[in-house]
Amino acid sequence: MSSQSLPQQSAAAEPAAQPPKSKRGFLLRALVVVVVLAAIGWALWYFLDGRWYESTDDAYVSGNVVQVTPQVPGTVVTIGADDGDLVHAGDVLVKLDSSNTEVALAEAKAGLASTVRKVRGLYSNVSGAQADVAARQVAVDKARADFERRRDLARSGAISAEELAHARDALTTAESGLVNAQQSYQTSKVLVDDTVVASHPDVQTAAAKLRAAYLDNLRTTIVAPVDGYVAKRSVQLGQRIAPGAALMAVVPLHQVWIDANFKETQLTHMRIGQPVEIRTDVYGSAVTYKGKVQSLGVGTGSAFSLLPAQNATGNWIKIVQRVPVRVVFTEPKQLDEHPLRIGLSTDVVVGLHDQKGALLAQQPPTQPAFSTDVYQKQLAKADGVIEQIIHANMAGGDKAR
Repeated sequence: MSSQSLPQQSAAAEPAAQPPKSKRGFLLRALVVVVVLAAIGWALWYFLDGRWYESTDDAYVSGNVVQVTPQVPGTVVTIGADDGDLVHAGDVLVKLDSSNTEVALAEAKAGLASTVRKVRGLYSNVSGAQADVAARQVAVDKARADFERRRDLARSGAISAEELAHARDALTTAESGLVNAQQSYQTSKVLVDDTVVASHPDVQTAAAKLRAAYLDNLRTTIVAPVDGYVAKRSVQLGQRIAPGAALMAVVPLHQVWIDANFKETQLTHMRIGQPVEIRTDVYGSAVTYKGKVQSLGVGTGSAFSLLPAQNATGNWIKIVQRVPVRVVFTEPKQLDEHPLRIGLSTDVVVGLHDQKGALLAQQPPTQPAFSTDVYQKQLAKADGVIEQIIHANMAGGDKAR
């Protein structure tokens, strides 16, 4: 072998140079690992926590829209509040011309006073009739004694039969007068029996008329039935309005709730009392309200629509229905800090972990859901005026009755 072939053989014996390792395969393997870990993490979250929540963005703020309507007809002379104004229960919203009602009230007051005096006369008639009965009884006793004395004398022949007949006629006349007096007394007594002046039916009738006239006059001033904000004002000055006409509305924004429309497939584990988180479009994710499920609707929205679907006619396509779920706020302070308005859009998330609650209410309500006492106060004022008029028209002796 020649010396020139030795370098060639040594060069061939050296191994070939290794290519650089590719980073692409490493990145792919890392991506696969991340995806698998993320899938495992998501699966663990879903089965342990995530599947115990139901959410919907088909949810809106609802509340009471208290219509302000007149109870008596009249012409508007004053409007006390406009849209957006805050009013409290009892504040004056609208005043009507009260000229006619004031005249009717004055007439009713005079009628009650006159009736009280007439009833007092009935009590006096009873006393007079009772005295007349006593006097008639004395006359009967005297006539009977005269007749019996003359009857004894007639037997001995001391007096004539004619004189005895006159005595008998006098006794009969006295007895007839006593019967008439007793009947008159009973008639007068029946009119006032088991009553006092204030409770006499005639006085009660006159008082009822006065109460109606007083309320009609008082109701020419239309007041706010609840605390809230004025909305939808339509009444104008000088307008002639009839009872029941909508003048404006008062919305108590501290009593709002959420009507969340969930799909029927989301109600499987939903129960009354479950906690709810509420976010609104107006405040975004910066504000999260706390609430709870108050009730689940007893029917779907389509079932209570103006024109419910008739699936038994024509072609039928199954559509997933939605059921309204009422959600109430559990922290009223949040509504004071971030007030809501009727109709705002919200996102609702219901926590389903606690399923001890009922699907439907189990007991009827024990107290009114909403109430106002502004009209009861009006009636109390009317009763005070009636008592004052009765007292003013009583005599000193009758006031103790």
